[in-house]
Amino acid sequence: MKRTNNEILIGLALAGALASCRVTKNYKPDSIQTAHLYRDTTGTGSTNLADLPWQQLFPDTELQALISEGLKNNFDLKTALQRILESEATLKQSKSAFLPTLSAGVDVTKSQLSQAAQAFYFSGMKLNTTTYRAQVNASWEIDIWGKLKSSKKMALANVLKSEAAARAVQTQLIADIANNYYTLLALDKQLAITKQTLTNRISDAETMKTLKENAVVNGAAVVQSEANRYAAEVAIPDLEQSILETENALSILLGRAPGAVSRTSLDSQEMKVDLKTGLSSDLLKNRPDVQEAQYAFMSAFENTNLARTYFYPSFAITAGGGISSIALEDMFKKSLFYSIAGALTQPILNQGQNKARLRTAQAQQQEALNTFQQTLLTASKEVSNAMSSYSVACRKQHSREMQISYLEKSVDFTKDLLTYSSSTNFTDVLTSEQNLLSAQLSGVEDKLQQLQAVVNLYRALGGGWK
Repeated sequence: MKRTNNEILIGLALAGALASCRVTKNYKPDSIQTAHLYRDTTGTGSTNLADLPWQQLFPDTELQALISEGLKNNFDLKTALQRILESEATLKQSKSAFLPTLSAGVDVTKSQLSQAAQAFYFSGMKLNTTTYRAQVNASWEIDIWGKLKSSKKMALANVLKSEAAARAVQTQLIADIANNYYTLLALDKQLAITKQTLTNRISDAETMKTLKENAVVNGAAVVQSEANRYAAEVAIPDLEQSILETENALSILLGRAPGAVSRTSLDSQEMKVDLKTGLSSDLLKNRPDVQEAQYAFMSAFENTNLARTYFYPSFAITAGGGISSIALEDMFKKSLFYSIAGALTQPILNQGQNKARLRTAQAQQQEALNTFQQTLLTASKEVSNAMSSYSVACRKQHSREMQISYLEKSVDFTKDLLTYSSSTNFTDVLTSEQNLLSAQLSGVEDKLQQLQAVVNLYRALGGGWK
């Protein structure tokens, strides 16, 4: 017994010595350039739009209610949350690998010697026996080369990755709901403008008929006015179809059946926020998809570590013990047995498989690093695009207002000239009315561009999950 204990201690000491020879590498974040990622640095500073709660960014109570409903019911977000549970279960499984396995069992074995074996029968030997046994077995793999540790780190990275993925789904969901909501308000406004234009053109057509009866205009002006009226009328069904499709798309985001969506108006939308991007390095800590890519690289890094450990032997200690007897009444009388063993297993014939596993892991690690870097660059591009889009929309606002104002005057003047003077014709009225409708619809698009640029900048900076 003493000799056995000494052998075990020697084995453990050997295992400890081997463990000091590390074959895995410690993860260190690669030096990825995060400075000067932003093309336009006018919005940089210590503050960051992403730190703003979405309830504060969107003051519209109807929109707030829709976002809350989407965060509660959206199926993509629910699926992302389930993936977190899956990765957490895998992490728990990897942690349990550090602990010894323990099993217990009882068995009854009945045996009988063959006729040939009976020829060697000697006095006192039983030909038929029944053996009763109860035993407990334990096994423990010592993590010499860091295989179990790398597996645990990889599982942890996957948990963090799934959590970041869920946050990315949330930020995208908030942006999608807001963008669809604003699109719906813009379509409502365009539909109202078009309907009002139709009403005006119906009145114009009646006016042209009266002027023709009074010999002020000819028949061409009458038919042109009728065509102008139907040009406005034919646009209404397309706008109504777009409204229905946008409502349906928004309903799906909310996790509900397609249907009508409660909303306010485009004119009531005001976003009084300071559009600050913060520092470009903030993308690493604020933007979930960048975090997700970083954790994916960490997972691939640890998978490469794991692949390296397959080239080295594994060391395991197994032990078992229990009671055994050929008679139930003697089970607890001098029937104790036990065994303990240490095994060092070195792979020999599977080196080709191990090399292929390592090469695959290294390639996947490089792929993950490339994806991480690409994701960071894409994030900076989206920030730049959103900032520029907002700036362009704001710059167009005053010019568009002036254009609409002068076109409204142009329509009034040409109508007056048509009524009281022969120096103009209905073609001038038609042109000015068409230009006015186009400018009014474009003005709505400008307002929508401004609102959606704020939403897209908020998402590009990683806002909406804190």
